[in-house]
Amino acid sequence: MAGRGTGPDFVEALARGLDVLACFDDRHPRMSLTEIAERTGLARPTARRLLLTLAELGFVRLEEGRFTLTPKVLSLGMAYIGSLGLWEVAQPHLEALVAQTGESSSMAQLDGSDIVYVARVSVPKIITLRVVIGTRFPAVQTSQGKVLLAALDPAALTATLAEPSRSGLATAPPAPPDPRDLAALEDELRTVRARGWALADEELAPGIRSVAVPVRDGCGEVRAAMNVTVHAAETSVATLVDEHLPRLIRAASEISADWALWQSRPHAEVPASENSERVATI
Repeated sequence: MAGRGTGPDFVEALARGLDVLACFDDRHPRMSLTEIAERTGLARPTARRLLLTLAELGFVRLEEGRFTLTPKVLSLGMAYIGSLGLWEVAQPHLEALVAQTGESSSMAQLDGSDIVYVARVSVPKIITLRVVIGTRFPAVQTSQGKVLLAALDPAALTATLAEPSRSGLATAPPAPPDPRDLAALEDELRTVRARGWALADEELAPGIRSVAVPVRDGCGEVRAAMNVTVHAAETSVATLVDEHLPRLIRAASEISADWALWQSRPHAEVPASENSERVATI
């Protein structure tokens, strides 16, 4: 991975440190130095220095010869979610929707050609894929991803689809996509754009069926997508669309309205130096 930066200000050491954090996942929660070096493509001495630095900062810990992440890593992701105000706005609506449908509901945003989950309220169900905050899936195989891709202009869509998925799923489509698949996807996205919702019927994994709608910010821009996920053996497409979709549309509209109010709240930060000077003169 070394040498991938193209800009004159690219800091390779920082990129390598982030690679070390990113190599941990639910299948690799505890790893030895050798395993981390292999997964990141780093030399053992380099990986060791990075891990010891991250341990001193509190992001990883060493236990019985294996490294694990610490809860401090959550501060990196939660700072992003908190800055958007999404969770505090979406939480009551997600909980109400789940209470009405008896099914899990999540919000996701687009990151490259993947979606990343930023909010979720779930119910206990046996499904083939585990979903937590920060989980990535290929956008083209999910209802939320289709909604977010449909909101892009043609140039942005082409650039986004050209990026390889970082979800780690073996089912992730190759990049760039096959032209025939791309034409079919563009047709589907036009339909999604026109009707305002998207369906994914066991495209991501067997048994997983979902419907999604957009969530907009105060400027009317699609910033996230919200879904209802069901088990295909329990809930038909007709039930998902006829019964759950109207509730989902209403919840997403309420979140969009509340988010617009949150973004327009009368709040300003006074720089510390100015504030100190002002206090001193009173």
